[in-house]
Order: sequence, then C-alpha cells, then structure tokens
Amino acid sequence: MTIAELNSLDEGQLREALGKCCGAAAWVEKMLAVFPVPTSAILLEAAERIWYSCGERDWREAFEHHPRIGDLDSLKKKFAATGQWAAGEQSGVNAASQEVLKALAAGNEAYETRFGYIFIVCATGKSAAEMLSLLQARLDNTPEAEINIAMGEQNKITRIRLEKLFA
Repeated sequence: MTIAELNSLDEGQLREALGKCCGAAAWVEKMLAVFPVPTSAILLEAAERIWYSCGERDWREAFEHHPRIGDLDSLKKKFAATGQWAAGEQSGVNAASQEVLKALAAGNEAYETRFGYIFIVCATGKSAAEMLSLLQARLDNTPEAEINIAMGEQNKITRIRLEKLFA
C-alpha cells in the first residue's frame, strides 16, 4: 500500500488498518485526526508522538492485543487479524526447545502476576532464548520502570507494523 492509498481509505478501513498496528483505541482515534498525511515519515513521527501522549490505561489496552511470547495457539485463534504479523515477529520461538518454551510460559505467568499485563517485547529478530532472558531480567523491575519499558517496546512494534502497511 502507498501513502496515497492509505490516505484514500474510508474511516472504517483506516481505523481497521491502524488497529492492526496498535490496539489502543485512544491511539487509533488520535491517529485518525492526522490524516491525510503527506509522507510515511510524517505518519511514523505522528504515531510515536501520539503513542507517548497516551496514558497507562491506553498502553495496557494495546498490550491486550498481543499474544504471549511463545503462545503459538493464541496466535492462531484469538489474534487472527494480526496473527500473521505476530507469528513473523515471534519467529524466533519456532526453533525453541521445549525447555525454553516451558520457561517462557512460566515466565509469562510470573510477569503477568507481578505487573498485571503480558510481557511485551519487540520480538522481531530475537531468538526465544533472548526473549526469555529479557523477560527474566525485567521481572526484577519496579512496576513504574516496567510500564515505561513495555510502552517503549509497544512503540517499536507499532512502528514495525505501520511500516508493514507499506510493504
């Protein structure tokens, strides 16, 4: 899709396209207001600015639109609309051993218990072992520090997904 094609989408189509990039309704609403945009660079700048203007409730809403790292079943079922993107982003888990997958599952559970939302990491280009290491290290963070890290990771994911719209 080109920027002109994205600009020509009706509001419902544009809302759907943006929603695949980031699941926070407030972010999508604020993004709708920037259209039409002259370039993809301006779109990416606006997306980041708007993301950081959102609040913690919005960030947590966006996190709910992701499968757990390594949860291939939920990729197929619950996240059908973005499953292909998420599967590609999490391709590092495809070659993971059962031991690493079990450790990811246990780590995900511990993370959710501690912070109240799923472990968010920009998984693109990372192996399952790398993601597990990041998850385990981030379990020691304070809730205040962790929400900021997770918010930054979501921003990276959103950018990658916006770029995929133009692929």
